[in-house]
Amino acid sequence: MVRIRLTRMGKKHMPFYRIVVVDSRKKRDGAYIESLGYYNPMKEVDQIKVDVDKAVEWILKGAQPSETVENILRKAGVMAKVHEIKYGKKSKE
Repeated sequence: MVRIRLTRMGKKHMPFYRIVVVDSRKKRDGAYIESLGYYNPMKEVDQIKVDVDKAVEWILKGAQPSETVENILRKAGVMAKVHEIKYGKKSKE
């Protein structure tokens, strides 16, 4: 199964995460298929950058986001766009 999840980067006590598409059997920081963006929780306001078009494409292909990544994608507006494409109406997110 293909998952969209976080891979940890950065140094000790300064985590920085990439949002990646990966085979679910790989290690957390193992090889990934494609990088979709990043998430930096260490800033005062969480810094999120996501390639929306790539993320929508992978979700429509069947990639399952982890719970944390789904929340991040929801903030970035990806899940609303997926809902609009699948069901043809605007969601209230």
